[in-house]
Amino acid sequence: MNTIEQTNAHIMQTYGRSDVVLDNGTGATIHDAGGKTFIDFGSGIGTASLGYCNQAWADAVCEQVRKIQHTSNLFYHEPQAKLAEKLCAMTGYEKMFFGNSGAEANECAIKLARKYSFDKYGKGRATIITLVNSFHGRTIATLSATGQDVFHNYFFPFVGDFRYAKANDIADLHEKLDDTVCAIMIEYVQGEGGVMALEQGFVDEIRRICDEKDILMIADEVQTGIGRTGKLLAGEHYGVQADVTTCAKGIGGGLPIGVCLANKKCADVLVKGTHGSTFGGNPVVCAGAVKVLEILDTPGVMEDIAKKAEWIRAELAKCSEVEAVTGLGFMIGITLKTKKAPDVLKACLDQGLLVLTAKDRVRLLPPLTITQAELEEGTKILKEVLEA
Repeated sequence: MNTIEQTNAHIMQTYGRSDVVLDNGTGATIHDAGGKTFIDFGSGIGTASLGYCNQAWADAVCEQVRKIQHTSNLFYHEPQAKLAEKLCAMTGYEKMFFGNSGAEANECAIKLARKYSFDKYGKGRATIITLVNSFHGRTIATLSATGQDVFHNYFFPFVGDFRYAKANDIADLHEKLDDTVCAIMIEYVQGEGGVMALEQGFVDEIRRICDEKDILMIADEVQTGIGRTGKLLAGEHYGVQADVTTCAKGIGGGLPIGVCLANKKCADVLVKGTHGSTFGGNPVVCAGAVKVLEILDTPGVMEDIAKKAEWIRAELAKCSEVEAVTGLGFMIGITLKTKKAPDVLKACLDQGLLVLTAKDRVRLLPPLTITQAELEEGTKILKEVLEA
């Protein structure tokens, strides 16, 4: 059997895979098992933030894996402590919990919000408002939090006490509010929901409501966080800090990690015995994440991300097939006039470019460290496909 046959024979068919066997890569360039070369504008759905096999990141991971690859969280280890300190310093948050994915980080945020409210107000204040077209994960609780009907099927019963407000609709948000609400959970840019950014006034109103009513503002920055939008956290674009922010994907540089960050107000809500993770904060993953943050914290790096994102957005806007370019920074959605996003994905794949889709849009999440040459080569392919 070849790799595709082996996979299809023995792995549950839960993904719509392209018939490509990826083998090795450097930067934003990756090769399949047959030697074909691709420019990657998807970076593992925003996860390979430093591209493939960044030398400094790989060295940090390999050095750690030869020292100690795992220890339970009943003990301490240096990479976890260093990562936590670095994240607090860079984000302004007080404390965090480590898991292994965005869904786990969001589960933690949901539990934290409900316990914060229970500790202060008792039972009956557990409702969490999320947004229509949001996506927060594939566990039962995070599927329940996701504001898309297509995900609310098969796995009944779903977790209760979630409500869905329309994005950028302040009146609808207020209609969903009552005395049972303990949190409002948002993505500053809805990734799976079509790469749509929230409006400033809507975010400001959420922050005002949360302050006034002592409910927690939760920002799901699993996809928007860690430099993706040209800022470390997308909330910086809005001048807002949520009480709780979740990160995953890009912070690990390609290894599994989820982080739930909490401000001083709710940093000590989860105590011994209320939450845990076997692999959360693993030494190898943390060593890699420290290197990701060190690279992003280097002077000029964030500015370079923003500059390159601005360049590709301007290039795409010139295409006759492009109706609109949405999102923030290197989180890019492309609304098409006549073509179908899946057809564009397939044509790009044939021409040596990996892209993504979201709803009816083409979605781009290039590695943050992509070179200008790689960016130009990939953009050339994409424009040729769009204008064909």
